Amino acid sequence: MATVTPPVSDISAKPSSLDSIDAIPQEGQTINHDGKAYTTIREGQAYILVPHGIPTSTDPKSSKEEVERQQVFYNPIQQFNRDLSVLAIKTYGNDLVQRKTEKHERYRAKAQRLAERKKAKTVETKVEVPPEAHPQPDDLSLKKRKLSDHMIPGPVTSGQDTDAGKKRCLADVHDSNAETEPLRNPPSTGNGHTPRVEELQKPAEWKPAFTILDALSATGLRALRYAQEIPASTSITANDMSSKATDSIRLNVKHNKLESKIQANTGNAIAYMYSRIEKQGYDVIDLDPYGTAAPFIDAAIQAINDEGMLCVTCTDSAIFASHGYLEKTYSQYGGLPLKGEPCHEGGLRLLLHAIASSAGRYGMAIEPLLSLSIDYYIRVFVRVRKSPNEVKLLAGKTMIVYHCDSGCGSWSTQFLARNKAKQNRDGTSSYKHSFAAAPSADQHCEHCGFKTHLSGPMYGGPIHNVGFIQRVLAQLNEAERSVYPTYNRIEGMLRTALEEITYGAKSAETTEDGVTKQLGPIIPKSDPAAIDDWPFFFIPSAISRVLHCQAPSLAAMRGALRHAGFRVTMSHCKPGSIRTDAPWTAIWHILLEWVRQRAPLKNALKKGTAGDVILAKGSSFAVQDNANPNPVSSTDIVNIAKEDPSNPDNADLSAAETNQTKKTLPSYLGTNFPVEFDENLGRDHDRGKYVRYQLAPRENWGPMSRAK
Repeated sequence: MATVTPPVSDISAKPSSLDSIDAIPQEGQTINHDGKAYTTIREGQAYILVPHGIPTSTDPKSSKEEVERQQVFYNPIQQFNRDLSVLAIKTYGNDLVQRKTEKHERYRAKAQRLAERKKAKTVETKVEVPPEAHPQPDDLSLKKRKLSDHMIPGPVTSGQDTDAGKKRCLADVHDSNAETEPLRNPPSTGNGHTPRVEELQKPAEWKPAFTILDALSATGLRALRYAQEIPASTSITANDMSSKATDSIRLNVKHNKLESKIQANTGNAIAYMYSRIEKQGYDVIDLDPYGTAAPFIDAAIQAINDEGMLCVTCTDSAIFASHGYLEKTYSQYGGLPLKGEPCHEGGLRLLLHAIASSAGRYGMAIEPLLSLSIDYYIRVFVRVRKSPNEVKLLAGKTMIVYHCDSGCGSWSTQFLARNKAKQNRDGTSSYKHSFAAAPSADQHCEHCGFKTHLSGPMYGGPIHNVGFIQRVLAQLNEAERSVYPTYNRIEGMLRTALEEITYGAKSAETTEDGVTKQLGPIIPKSDPAAIDDWPFFFIPSAISRVLHCQAPSLAAMRGALRHAGFRVTMSHCKPGSIRTDAPWTAIWHILLEWVRQRAPLKNALKKGTAGDVILAKGSSFAVQDNANPNPVSSTDIVNIAKEDPSNPDNADLSAAETNQTKKTLPSYLGTNFPVEFDENLGRDHDRGKYVRYQLAPRENWGPMSRAK
């Protein structure tokens, strides 16, 4: 325990060993409040107070026992999540503020035009009437009706009052920010200073509201960082069910001098969000619970403003990315989990499906801006807008997956409906919605013959918005690394997510060295009817195990796919993954060619296995004639591969044998393009060196225990 010393008067000096709650927050200082001692931890530009005796280390290599002792006060494992959330909400806030400002300017210009028209109409009524002329009663009543349209309600007792009412109405129709005549006698401020006429005429600065709800706030660290690091934010609510947690929030808010910007609320998050139905909602709602966020999604949809953003975290990977509790997965997310390597990406699509289904009930559509699988949890940023027409497209973007999880690992998708674009007579476009065709896959895998299993329904559209990611990267380029210690990993993961959509194609928003240019604040809207025909990745080493062959390198596999004309990139979910628009027939054709050209089988495969069936369907090694139309077995393939002249070990074969081999065209289920394993083509020399994947920094890396 630190020794108590008298407070230091000079705040700019080194922090004293014991300061009051009103002291300027500094990292490492000790605060005494209500007889309790606290240590100050800094993250970003926010400071939180941790009671003495609780570990305050932010080193991810700390022991698990030390991390668990921190309980709800500070979790360094989630710093990447918080850093990314600050940048994402800041980027979205710039977009929303710009849209609100433009809307405000349009309304202001419209009001000014209306005021000018009313003024012109009022002037027209002021017609000079000769003294000898007496207007008819009908004309007089007509003029009174025109005049009354511009008058302020109130009693009129005489002609003088009527004239005064005319003057008042003419003054009121002008916009409050419009130019007025200079004041002849400006008032004094009372301190001897007489304001200039320009100061009196200067309109009050209008700032659009940008409100944020941290629904499950704990110590309020997220709310503190949003208030400190997002300039557009105007009001932040930090809610928690625990009164001890909200007391901690208020203490941290007071310590950070943010009482005017952050309000702490004690209550059930679901009940509180439902209470906002008939009130003003929030522009951003952040859901970061322990476990699943599914119970909070419907209430969050009710509390979000039109064109608002939902930030949702789910840490129950044992549910959304595992087949051990599929009944629980369906009850939480409305779909069944995906088995195999891409299970976490399937979890992302299940969460997006749950959000989209809940929003669709209220005529609201979602647009995924960024969806990431991070460590042991998933995090999505979704824009929600009131658009019944876009909701009609949801069935056509919802898919079921047929997955051969027990055989070769291939998959195929089936969308529930079809959205067909059509051109209207007036030149506009719309969509015709119809039923999808019968199941697009057989109950047995077309490649290995094993039974397939159903996964989903799940979201089948793009899970990222290219414009949003580019703007977050632009924000990151201007950020200080001292404020965002996870800078390198954020950059690497965002660039990997961007390549999932663009497949590495350079855009006009990036420079030649890959640096994102300064972009406008408006985030472009993605196509609401777009679907992702190839939503998952595969891992070459995993499918090589099916054939029991040596796995090709990533560069060789990527080079072969690109040489065949397919687009290739990697997935942010897993290192060593390949995401491509090539069908599975092309992937197996390339792998069979890998076996023929580079890695011949050393032993025959067991009859009836997935690999044996796939080899039998390929003609890479088959020399068939009319008398022997049956495909060769894997045992024959082993023998033929040993004699293959393309094998480097068989370079001494005669030219006659080589010509005889060339007569057969290697193919797989009708796919017979030439395969070349160009490793140089498979390497992305211009992608840069980024920290794309996180390595576990210590044993048992994962979520902390539930708060007590």
